Amino acid sequence: MSTTHHHHSLRERLAALRGPDTAPRPLDARALAALAANPGCRRRALLDAAGVDKGAVAEVLGAPARFGQSRFAFSRGHAFEARVKRDGCAELLRLLGAAETAAGIPESAEVPDLSAAGPEGRAARTRLALAEAPAGSWTLLDHPLLALEVAGSLAYLEPDAVAVRPDGSWTVVEIKSFPILDGGADALKVGAAARQSAVYVLALDEVAAGRTRPDVLLVCPKDFSNLPTAEWVDVRKQLSVTRRQLARLTRIEEIAAALPEGTTFDLRYGADGSTPTRPRIDLTAAVDAVPAAYAPECLSTCELAYHCRDRSRADGCVESLGRSLRGELGTLTTVEAVLSAAHGEAGDPADPAVAALRRAAALRAESLSAREEAPALPAQAAVRDRAPDDAGVRDGAACR
Repeated sequence: MSTTHHHHSLRERLAALRGPDTAPRPLDARALAALAANPGCRRRALLDAAGVDKGAVAEVLGAPARFGQSRFAFSRGHAFEARVKRDGCAELLRLLGAAETAAGIPESAEVPDLSAAGPEGRAARTRLALAEAPAGSWTLLDHPLLALEVAGSLAYLEPDAVAVRPDGSWTVVEIKSFPILDGGADALKVGAAARQSAVYVLALDEVAAGRTRPDVLLVCPKDFSNLPTAEWVDVRKQLSVTRRQLARLTRIEEIAAALPEGTTFDLRYGADGSTPTRPRIDLTAAVDAVPAAYAPECLSTCELAYHCRDRSRADGCVESLGRSLRGELGTLTTVEAVLSAAHGEAGDPADPAVAALRRAAALRAESLSAREEAPALPAQAAVRDRAPDDAGVRDGAACR
């Protein structure tokens, strides 16, 4: 089977899973970075590849997501990006380190038109613009489209900008609306931006390996102003982890082939095109047919996390308490098994995890026993010992 025929057949299968009348939601770099952080989750891999609106699905399931970007933040981000790119991207060129003219103005850059029909056309136009960028001068690609094959399915990714330097190397530019305060930004937000940018670098390496610089330019507002400033972020570590994790993903066609016949995530929108009519019990069965790998970290990255958490807790899975704990407990995969081992009702005493649990249970029992045997303080002394600060306040008030 040819690669083209394979992708066409897979697209038809994914369209059937999504719903024939439902437009696919694009798989962006943020979603890929989250998937790379949890490569064992087949549920997210399949629904993202099919372009399913997981937020809408979560609403129907009765477990809506509790994160997302507000409209105000979205508008602010767009306004800030427009400021960074105005006047022929002069400010962006300055932040990239372009040489300045005698008048103190950064040298100009070519900004090719990347418009084309459909994602395939835009991705092809981006590749052509990268190949045709003239040597010895700057070229800026504004919102190029990059293609990356993930688990046998094509994902199209859109960085804020890619700069082609005079030396021919490529630099990913990521523009965010969170501030850089006193020369530093929020570490968690910078880490998320680095993981997202690493996906773009990975996609550019598919165009031409070794051309993309491992340090990306993160552009943010300076302090509490709207003035652009930037810092360089080395993404070599994130790139290595993302490449390895994405390579571990089960191929999408294998996940789809394991589903029961007739499975679909179609919400069956009503005549208004926005009201789902799919019965909750029917959609729940379809979602639960795909294995998930829930962890608490999913709550900030996946729209289905609350549904998956409820299922994980109902099944007593220790993963709901954290991946690190799951690794330490070894063969004890449920909360019931953990409690049984701790109370000496099950488990191999030679197992280090079982021994640690029993030791912890013994220490807890000893602590509770000592607390119950401690003599009670007289009521007056207990009040005095419990609230010395109140007494001090009263004494001070009396002196005044």
